[in-house]
Amino acid sequence: MPRVESLAVRGFRNLAAAQIPLGDGVNLVWGPNGTGKTNLLEAIYTALAGRSCRTRNDREAIAFGESLGRAEAIVTGKAERHEFMTAIARDGERRQRVDGTPATPDHVALRPPLAVFLPDRLVLVKGPPAGRRAHLDRLCAALWPGRAEARRRYSRALAQRNALLGRIRAGAGDAASLEAWDGELAAAGIDLIVTRGEAATLLAPGFAAAAEALGLAGSIELAYSPRSSATSADELATQLRERRESDLGRGFTGHGPHLDELDLRIDGRAIRRYGSQGQQRVAVLALLFAEREALIAAGRPAPLMLLDDVTSELDADRRRLLCGRLADGGGQAVLTATEPSQLPTSSRTEIPIREGRALSAASEAA
Repeated sequence: MPRVESLAVRGFRNLAAAQIPLGDGVNLVWGPNGTGKTNLLEAIYTALAGRSCRTRNDREAIAFGESLGRAEAIVTGKAERHEFMTAIARDGERRQRVDGTPATPDHVALRPPLAVFLPDRLVLVKGPPAGRRAHLDRLCAALWPGRAEARRRYSRALAQRNALLGRIRAGAGDAASLEAWDGELAAAGIDLIVTRGEAATLLAPGFAAAAEALGLAGSIELAYSPRSSATSADELATQLRERRESDLGRGFTGHGPHLDELDLRIDGRAIRRYGSQGQQRVAVLALLFAEREALIAAGRPAPLMLLDDVTSELDADRRRLLCGRLADGGGQAVLTATEPSQLPTSSRTEIPIREGRALSAASEAA
């Protein structure tokens, strides 16, 4: 199982240049607010994923007065050792390397999957459906790497069909050529619908159990809601054909899995619309833990859990439940807190941080 052995940073946010070792299991980064705890989580994510988990403008992660921000993570496996590095320049250039060569999609298999909770991650629950679809698709790719191509095929076919619709609407395309793209879109779309449905079925019990354990009262549901009722590529192609005139009128495809929803409900009501911020916070955490359990059950590597300030609003019993879930099934977790006492666990690696400087990590019994 791949694990992150260490993180090295230079010119990244307010973090002092350093190499920070990480332990197996639970790592607790603690210190006063504003000292760089969240920045350290972001640096781990950036090194491994090649982008920030907090901003779309990577240059925001470069420290003031620096021309370059760099984060590097050493990942070890059974008998392997890999270096993941991401460097961001002021001019917008971004370099991502794995073992010194440009990163490719195949390199994702060399690192653990990533699960992130930050305060602004509530958008996953309360934001538009596109974010939940993309999140579900990333889980599908982690569960079944061989099926990841379906989403890419669908995205390519959708882009081509939409471009053709636009040309026809402008009087410059041939409507008869839509037939081929309807078939391609339907073939990839039905694969995507089936895969998403299977993933949601795996997630639903774990989501309800984790939400209840973390204090969300009521009847908790997770369900995949596809826009199409089709069960075969032929049925989906027929539906697209029936809606062709309306698609030509609007200039884009108005039916298909690119409009699906992942429903999260409490007592039959959408948490997105009717849940409090506290309920939405628990729902995000429950979703991440359900995904972790699904990956472990499928024999996939446990995700690296990057959890920012998740214990402050939990009582002592629920903190213990959270830590128990993190310990179950192996894998690593990096959590932040203002005080070490906020994480009741029998064994952990502590990383105190002061003014952007991570102090020597120490394994301690709490």
